[in-house]
Amino acid sequence: MAQTMTEKIFSEHAGREVMAGEIVRVGIDMIIGNDITTPISIRAFEQSGAETLARPDNFALVMDHYIPAKDIASANQAKISREFAYKHDLKYFFDEKDMGIEHALLPEKGLVLPGDVIIGADSHTCTHGALGAFSTGMGSTDLAFGMITGGNWFKVPETIKVELRGKPAEHIYGKDIILELIRQIGVDGALYKAIEFTGDAIQHLGMADRFSIANMVIEAGAKNGIFAVDNITTDYLAERATINGGLRDEPKIHVSDADAVYCQTIVIDTASLSPVIAYPFLPSNGKPVEQAVADDLKIDQVMIGSCTNGRIEDLRIAAKIMEGHRVARHTRMIVTPATQKILLQAQEEGLIKILIEAGAVVSNPTCGACLGGYMGILGDNERCVATTNRNFVGRMGARTSEIYLANSAVAAASAIAGKIVDPRKG
Repeated sequence: MAQTMTEKIFSEHAGREVMAGEIVRVGIDMIIGNDITTPISIRAFEQSGAETLARPDNFALVMDHYIPAKDIASANQAKISREFAYKHDLKYFFDEKDMGIEHALLPEKGLVLPGDVIIGADSHTCTHGALGAFSTGMGSTDLAFGMITGGNWFKVPETIKVELRGKPAEHIYGKDIILELIRQIGVDGALYKAIEFTGDAIQHLGMADRFSIANMVIEAGAKNGIFAVDNITTDYLAERATINGGLRDEPKIHVSDADAVYCQTIVIDTASLSPVIAYPFLPSNGKPVEQAVADDLKIDQVMIGSCTNGRIEDLRIAAKIMEGHRVARHTRMIVTPATQKILLQAQEEGLIKILIEAGAVVSNPTCGACLGGYMGILGDNERCVATTNRNFVGRMGARTSEIYLANSAVAAASAIAGKIVDPRKG
């Protein structure tokens, strides 16, 4: 029977043909924990009586949300994960010495691969679908079950096919494409569905764009997002293998059958898109940048970074726009590279110098500002343009603050202007 990529991945793991709607128990190739949610998993793991991880080399623990610790509570929270990592001598434990935001760090390390089944106790675990994997967020106790047994139960999702057509114009990126999709279908338009991205536009999307798109499918309620492996993917994996001395395992490449059944098909003409701005207080509240310009939206803060848009490509885009300019007097700018390697590369390319001379503050890799934890909290009635993935009420600080989601070019140009502007206008 004809199958989608997601159905094929589950079939390969189940050892039999499975279709959407079936409930299966399969082995997990990579479990991802972080300093915020993993302590709950550790407590459940220990209360179960388990003494060893079922598959210790398939568990990665990344300290990224409140690292370095912002207060005593976060320090003690981190201590739980550190002690567990040392006790079990985790091979893939990433702390301050080799840090990064989990959904950027693991692909960088070659630890998530095509054909994998991946779970993490973080909703944006779906990022790794950009590499042709099934990757999804689950609860902390679900994570514990995976730690104990090496597998978990899944309902195989139906798949929405999103056909991306055309060649994206200047300053149209993956962020705009996913914001446009969420605008069209809403925050629950893909509830417990897989979203498979296809179409001729994909050849124009680098891995950074694909990671951004897959990262935000959860904002439409999707279970996972997924891209087929192509030359861009294999080149990326080859580079990871060279840098890291090999990949974690052999990739398993799956392609949807030509007559696979999709529950819905959506077409997006990327060539006709304007940069999309998601107004408060939902990622689905997308509007073209032209409207934001007309609304004359003064901003207090710009944040470039996060697991959505903190890659080297984002820093290059920002630095190119910022060079020779200054952040507006009444505006603050925070730049958060997604990993230490990205930070070092940006420094070597001279991007950090440009950004700092323009008036930006460059932080260590952290989820802090994105989740409203630290490193960029918004005060009462403040307005922020952010390249992050959520703009809910109080997401980055005060409940009266506002977040406008945008791509890195919009964010950088707006920092200079002190209000939301169109980067295509120079």
